[in-house]
Amino acid sequence: MKSNKVSRRQFLKSSSALTGVSLLRIGAPSMIAITQAACTAKREQAAYKVLTAEEAADFAAIAARIIPTTDTPGATEAGVIYFFDSAFAAEMSKALSSARAGLAEFNRALTNTYPGASGFPALSTGEQDSFLASRESSQFFDLCRAMTIFGFFSMSKYGGNKDHVSWDLIGFEGHHGGWEYPFGYYDAEHAKEQSGAE
Repeated sequence: MKSNKVSRRQFLKSSSALTGVSLLRIGAPSMIAITQAACTAKREQAAYKVLTAEEAADFAAIAARIIPTTDTPGATEAGVIYFFDSAFAAEMSKALSSARAGLAEFNRALTNTYPGASGFPALSTGEQDSFLASRESSQFFDLCRAMTIFGFFSMSKYGGNKDHVSWDLIGFEGHHGGWEYPFGYYDAEHAKEQSGAE
């Protein structure tokens, strides 16, 4: 967010790599369970499991600026807020209290910066971006960023990534799982070797 020279594609490519590291400790099976629940909740427009309406509005607005809607869908259209809620209700339940504390501190700082503002969602997009840039070094922002990206890049059948929009944005072809070709430099080299052998 600090440099306007970073393209949306570059941001998403680097973010997808970061997310794999940030949430790796949770484990793939757990992430699949979360994204399955998130997909179902989004489809059914279900009530939130653990987030209050106010918390959900704040998290959704933050996510919407981390991966904004441009000429392609962003976090809002991908239903990332349902990923947040499903994660905090299950495998990341121990992080809910610290996330709430982080959100409370985030809102206190917001009030100091924008006196009279009714909340982050009420700010203009420019004000939102400016405020988020001032919070980039916080653990709370790191958490929101990682969860937004993971929810956005999940396999579409498990939640988020509707119509494979995030994979299309980073040039990930095939619309299949990460364990299949093409995935990583090693598969790219393997493909070159195979095409040269034919």
